[in-house]
Amino acid sequence: MPTDQALFKAAEAVRAKAYAPYSKFAVGAAIMADDGKIYAGCNIENAAYPVGNCAEASAIAAMIAGGGKRITRIYVTGPGTTPVTPCGACRQRIREFADLNVTVISHGVEGEPLISTLEQLLPYSFGPEFLPR
Repeated sequence: MPTDQALFKAAEAVRAKAYAPYSKFAVGAAIMADDGKIYAGCNIENAAYPVGNCAEASAIAAMIAGGGKRITRIYVTGPGTTPVTPCGACRQRIREFADLNVTVISHGVEGEPLISTLEQLLPYSFGPEFLPR
């Protein structure tokens, strides 16, 4: 699919810019947003571990800053052969901006990608529709 190739290229391009001096585990994420644009982000570590950013969180921030509102597809890349899936916190972050049927592609770039939906990654989730607006 051409969209997936574009998302993969964007995720890999930004992954090369990741700041991961501690884990040496560079991750890239690229979002296709409802405005038709691709927004990318990489992980940014910090010596005080809790204050770092995951690639998915960085990509979501770029999407919001760029004017996108909703995630329509997301591609996550990392090293190795095992698919690099979003962490639990990022699954919830994605949930805030994506429908449950949104495709999440998780790819350890030396192996095969895992293609799943957000609902498969985060079953029985709590989302914004449960809160009054």
